[in-house]
Amino acid sequence: MIGRLWSRIRDSFARLFPGKPPQPGRFVAGSKMSWRGWLRTLPWIWPSRDYLVYVPRGYSRWKRRPLVVMLHGCKQTPEDFAVGTRIAAMADHHGWLVLLPRQTGKANPWSCWNWFDHRTSAGGGEAAIVAAQIHAVRRAYRAHPRRVFVAGMSAGGALAATLGVRYRPLFAGVFVHSGLASGAASSALTALDVMIHGADTPFERIAASARGSAPSEAAALPLLAIRGGVDEVVADINAVQLVRQYLVLNDRLNAVDHPPAELPRPDAESTVPLGDGRTLTRIDYRDGERVLVRLVRVPDLGHAWSGGDASLSYNDPRPPDATGLLAEFVVEQIRLQRRFGSGRK
Repeated sequence: MIGRLWSRIRDSFARLFPGKPPQPGRFVAGSKMSWRGWLRTLPWIWPSRDYLVYVPRGYSRWKRRPLVVMLHGCKQTPEDFAVGTRIAAMADHHGWLVLLPRQTGKANPWSCWNWFDHRTSAGGGEAAIVAAQIHAVRRAYRAHPRRVFVAGMSAGGALAATLGVRYRPLFAGVFVHSGLASGAASSALTALDVMIHGADTPFERIAASARGSAPSEAAALPLLAIRGGVDEVVADINAVQLVRQYLVLNDRLNAVDHPPAELPRPDAESTVPLGDGRTLTRIDYRDGERVLVRLVRVPDLGHAWSGGDASLSYNDPRPPDATGLLAEFVVEQIRLQRRFGSGRK
C-alpha cells in the first residue's frame, strides 16, 4: 500500500517537473568473488567471475526495479547472449535491470558453467559466485529484493535450476531453457551421459532436502521450462526430471528414490498454433491461480534459444519468442506479488 502510494506521488512529481530526457540504457562491467566459490574440479581457479549489468533506459535510484539474471550457455559470452535474446530491448520496455555473469575460459575451455561440479550443485562453487554477484548488483542499483529472477540457456539453465534450489529465498522465479535439473550429474565425468540419458543422482531427494532446510518464510518458487522436441544435446528426460524436481521443491510432489521417467498428471495442458508451421504445448501445475511449474514444449525446436537472433549460434529465429515468454513470466509473478503479497510467511 505505502509502496503504491509512493509510486503515484513520484510519477505525479515527474509529470509536473519533467526535467531532462531519460538516459539511454547502458552496459556496465563488474566483477565479484565469493569465498565459497572454489570449484572441486578446478580448485586452483580463483573464485571470482566478471559480469555485465544492463542498466535500462530511464534508470533512476528513486525506483526499485526487478533484476533478471541471464546465464549464457556453452561457447557463448554475455554479449552473445544479450544480442541473441534481445534482452536489452525487453529490459528497456519493462524497466528491468539485467545481470549477465561471464564464465571464464580458465574455469571451462568451452565457457560452460560447471553445473556438474559437486560444490556448485551443492550451492557453493559458481552458484555461490553468481549469488554474490546478485547481492552486489542488488545493493549497487537498488534492485527490488523480492523481484529477482534467474534465467539460463543449456549449461546456464542447469546453473539457474541450481540457484533456485540452493538459494530459493533469493528468487521470485526461475526460467530454464534447454537445461537440466539441479545436481543431475554426480561428477564431471558423467555429465555428457546425463545430458543424453538423464540424472545419475537422486534429483528429487536433492529438492526435498533443500526444501526442508529452507527458511520457514521461503515462498513457492515458480519454474518456467522450455524444451525443444528435436534437441540432440539435452534429452527430453532432463526436462521431465527438472519439472519433477521443482514440484518436489514446491511441496507439490513427494520425492521417491526411483522416479518414473514421465511427468505427473498436470492440472492443465493445451496446444497453441504459432504460425510458421509451429506449435507449442503448455503443461501447467498450479496452486490456485498461481502456476507453480510450467513446461513449454516446442516439437521442432533444437538446442537453441527460441525466437533468437539467427546471426548467432544457438539461436532459432522462429516462434515462440522465448524472451517474450520470459517477460510474461516475470510480469505475471510481479502481478501476483502485488495481489497476494510476496508469498513469504
